[in-house]
Amino acid sequence: MAALHNRPWREWYNDAQYRARRKHQLQKQPMCEECLAQGRTTPATIADHVEPHGGDIRKFRTGTLRSLCKPCHDRKWSDDRRGYSTAVGLDGYPIDPAHPANKFRTTTCL
Repeated sequence: MAALHNRPWREWYNDAQYRARRKHQLQKQPMCEECLAQGRTTPATIADHVEPHGGDIRKFRTGTLRSLCKPCHDRKWSDDRRGYSTAVGLDGYPIDPAHPANKFRTTTCL
């Protein structure tokens, strides 16, 4: 597998059109959306492609963006490779139903 910095699509991030989309996204939602979902307020620094573009220029240019902080973005990359999210809810349990810790977990209503 080629090193990330050797992939031609890495240059797309320097494109003026993308930089304008990124700036607009971070102005529209300046806080990290993953952190907000977990009750934290963290400034966002990255306009993340919700659906990974995988080198597809159409997906890169038109795909939905969301605002993330660097730690959440880095975790997303790891989670994408792993196949499930490692994010936890306020109760400390993983929020992704596909997480192995949730395989045998049951919830009860009182």
